[in-house]
This record gives sequence, structure tokens and C-alpha cells, in this order.
Amino acid sequence: MLENLLANLPLDTSKEHFEDLLSAKDVRIERIVSYGQTSPDSFWYDQDEHEWVLVLSGCGTVEFKNGEKHSLECGDFLNIPAHTQHRVSHTATSEATVWLAIFYRD
Repeated sequence: MLENLLANLPLDTSKEHFEDLLSAKDVRIERIVSYGQTSPDSFWYDQDEHEWVLVLSGCGTVEFKNGEKHSLECGDFLNIPAHTQHRVSHTATSEATVWLAIFYRD
């Protein structure tokens, strides 16, 4: 079935939306739609899976617990190794930030 990652975006801008697009034994593909949402100030993701993330529209900043920060715009991607503590410290407020996240295991 043909679909488009930028079509049919959720209309509720009061929260972030997570949608699994594909899930298999060692990989999961997710669309995330943010409308200015960020991670809570003291929260850090610490995942068992590696995460490859791509910004399809909008922009966002991924911050790491070691102080490193990466600002991503449309087309930028980042690979985050498993158990690398990180958070989202910024997403666009003037438009939807659409992320494509691929979670995978070795």
C-alpha cells in the first residue's frame, strides 16, 4: 500500500504523536510528529536499541548528556548508539517537525 510520511499529519498540536510504521524482530520504524514539544528538562532517553533519526520537515535539536548538541533541519540525520543518553531540547513551533526514527539491534 502506497503511503506518504508527510501526509495525514495529526491535527492535535497539543501533544507529540508516535506512529509505528513497521516492526520486526530487530528493527522498528516510527514516524514522530512534534509541534514544539521537547523532552522534560531532567529526562534522558536511555534505550536498548540504536536509533537512526532523520528530520523530514521542520527542525529539532538533540542534546546528549555529555553536553554535545546537534541541530537538525530537513534532510539531516543522526545515528544514536544504544544506551547513549539523549533528549530532544527543541522542535519547531511554526510548523510540524516530522521525524523518521529507525530503531535497530546489532
